[in-house]
Amino acid sequence: MINRPATHGNPDSPRRINRKMSSYRSKVEHVFRIVKRQFGYAKTRYRGLYKNGQQIFSLLALANIYIMRHSLSETAG
Repeated sequence: MINRPATHGNPDSPRRINRKMSSYRSKVEHVFRIVKRQFGYAKTRYRGLYKNGQQIFSLLALANIYIMRHSLSETAG
């Protein structure tokens, strides 16, 4: 039998912390999946830091609109 520490009720247990962090991570990674798969930004060519930065900035803004498209259509119509 494996001796495990009793961390079930502890609010700072590693399991609870990992669960909370994975929740944040999944929300952030979902946005990058949209940018890469839906908008095709998997590779970038060299155009300068400013242009690439502006492109990713606009793609992230569009990804936010893409994520909220259902609730935006409900409020509009």
